[in-house]
Amino acid sequence: MPRHLKRGMDASAIKVADARVRGTVEKILADIEARKDAAVRELSQKFDGWSPASFKLASAEIERAIAQVRKRDLDDIRFAQAQVRDFAQKQKETLRDLEVETLPGIVLGHRHIPVNSIGCYVPGGRYPMVASAHMSIVTARVAGVRHIIACAPPFRGGPHPAIVAAMHFGGADEIFVLGGVQAVAAMALGTESIAAVDMIVGPGNAYVAEAKRQLFGRVGIDLLAGPTETLIIADDSADGEMCATDLLGQAEHGPTSPAILITNSEKLARDTMKEVERLLAVLPTADIAGKAWADFGEVIVCADEAEMVREADRVASEHVQVMTRNPDYFLDSMRNYGSLFLGPRTNVAYGDKVIGTNHTLPTRKAARYTGGLWVGKFLKTCTYQKVNSDAASAMIGEYCSRLCMLEGFVAHAEQANVRVRRYGGRNVPYAQAAE
Repeated sequence: MPRHLKRGMDASAIKVADARVRGTVEKILADIEARKDAAVRELSQKFDGWSPASFKLASAEIERAIAQVRKRDLDDIRFAQAQVRDFAQKQKETLRDLEVETLPGIVLGHRHIPVNSIGCYVPGGRYPMVASAHMSIVTARVAGVRHIIACAPPFRGGPHPAIVAAMHFGGADEIFVLGGVQAVAAMALGTESIAAVDMIVGPGNAYVAEAKRQLFGRVGIDLLAGPTETLIIADDSADGEMCATDLLGQAEHGPTSPAILITNSEKLARDTMKEVERLLAVLPTADIAGKAWADFGEVIVCADEAEMVREADRVASEHVQVMTRNPDYFLDSMRNYGSLFLGPRTNVAYGDKVIGTNHTLPTRKAARYTGGLWVGKFLKTCTYQKVNSDAASAMIGEYCSRLCMLEGFVAHAEQANVRVRRYGGRNVPYAQAAE
């Protein structure tokens, strides 16, 4: 039976906070749908103190922003995008169009068709999330998306130069300096100045995630990627300093970011808790990471690796860092996770920024039913059918007729019967099954 040495915030308190977010987002979406650009401008001024003549950057403004970025930083952005592009391309190569003759004269197939237009949201409030531009825009380009709009909030009174550079190099067709729910809603619903897109992608805070949830169905979304989560699975081959470092390395994303340790070593658990407190005394982002650890940090001690797997699958964390003697055991055994980071030589920051896998991942237990953003999320797998002979149409029509009548669908059955009569030469009476 797992033992909690530390628990996070009570679930009921989280529900109350969620309800507040839902209500706020609902009102904002309704306002933007009704008043469009006017509402977007008011909300941008209210939340970001930002109301330029145009939220869209002109070519000259993009060039000026890029010119402010150091060459080394531009080179690093290009390197990271090359890794993301290469892995996305390799993923795309695993997806094949299909056409197969399943019965004589009956051909079935599918095609992978890119989404026409997407809106990419790049967070930039507390931290300018330059890497999020790579993950959404570059991956969409590899998939073959035709038109890409990108939005990021203002940073210190204007566009963040490195984010603009990453959006531009990634292949964005339009770049807007616009943040929060108002950005997501404008791209999804459309305004006088921003064309509605078919799909919204990108991570964000709880409000952005809730906006995507409420908009889903009117537009597609990648997934509900809310506040960052991290889970460390470790045994006594790991040490408290590295576990604590990796926990706080993700907890600094925000005060609602869960950071959890699962271990079969009580000594490691207690060492890690001590190291967390030591590091919080010197960490420049301790005000954020400390709040996340206090409210959402957990330490769970398990009896053995099998129990660790069960607990990890129950948590279904966005990021799972495995530091054990045999990390591949968890690769082979676990079912619910956004992305695995196997062994002490890797870590979540590598995945967040540069290694090539996508960092837009499922949170809040969504890993039970979905993976993260990847090139396939931008592709619609659409089927088609061809019946190439009279005999095949009549043959499949007889089965179809009987199955439709079994369910009471008379007009459905007649779709089959007319073909049995025409192509099979059989006189099937109206409103009867082909016997």
